[in-house]
Amino acid sequence: MSGAMDLAYDYPLLSAFWTMLMLFLWIVWLVLLFRVVVDIIRDDALSGWAKTGWLVFTIVLPFLGVFVYVIARGKNMGRREMAQARAQQEAFDAYVREAAGGAGGRSSSVDELARLSEIKARGDISDDEFRRAKELVLSGHGPAEHPGPFTSSAGR
Repeated sequence: MSGAMDLAYDYPLLSAFWTMLMLFLWIVWLVLLFRVVVDIIRDDALSGWAKTGWLVFTIVLPFLGVFVYVIARGKNMGRREMAQARAQQEAFDAYVREAAGGAGGRSSSVDELARLSEIKARGDISDDEFRRAKELVLSGHGPAEHPGPFTSSAGR
């Protein structure tokens, strides 16, 4: 045994483990590289020249550039990402509120049924009137669309 012994190739299972470890580390490296590049581009505090400098540094010398960036500016990477996620969530919530409330001021059938139930509970309408009004609301021909027998006809 005069030559050096390569353990990874003398034991096939160790070779498979070594290959999987290298593959995993390579994927982690790519994820870190892309997160750094995205953070550089999204950061509003950096000027255009600073962004260009960091990008050139991370592209020309990727290992050194990424590690220096993580050491110098990595502390706030998570804060910037959380702020962006919060802003996206607020924008989505505002859109949902606008879309849900933007039905032209019309109330939904659930609101109409709740009002009808309250009117019936007060005793202002009979069971038969409640049943007919409920059928109108559920069929989509509620009181806002078609004037029923309860509306005044002063304009005729």
